[in-house]
Amino acid sequence: AVKAGVSRRALSGRAKRGDVEQVRYGIYRLRQFPTHPFEDVAAACLWAGPSSAASHETALAVHGISDAMPPVVHMTVARPFRGHQPGVIIHIAPLPDDQREVRDGIPVTTVGRTLQDVATSSEPTLVRQAVIEAINRGVLSRRQLRKIVRDTPELAPIVVDALTEEA
Repeated sequence: AVKAGVSRRALSGRAKRGDVEQVRYGIYRLRQFPTHPFEDVAAACLWAGPSSAASHETALAVHGISDAMPPVVHMTVARPFRGHQPGVIIHIAPLPDDQREVRDGIPVTTVGRTLQDVATSSEPTLVRQAVIEAINRGVLSRRQLRKIVRDTPELAPIVVDALTEEA
């Protein structure tokens, strides 16, 4: 708000009047506008900074490719990060621009990167469901599938099963 020209005092006054609502520390939302289905994820992205992206199970939910309902927001940042917020798990890992996108206003890892992330950290049934859904919806090309299998061999049997079921 300060960057937009709203003083801390004015922001405090607006919050007391009910014009704005604090979503997270330092992050406010105008009450007159509807909430976003992934408002908590958007707030976490703003808090973590411009080089962050929703990732892991949170990215599955944003992409809508599984029944994932993570109890916390998973974020990946490419740089050392020492911040801590309740309900947010920070993963520090390289995050090239070609593995990030914006979906419904939320910075999120691509479907391919998301599948690679969850392959080693999530329940196998959830990973399988996400791979099948991504293939059935056509969000991954054959080239992308080959790259995912090459980079994350753990996904190979799941991808093969999903493609076999599809045929």
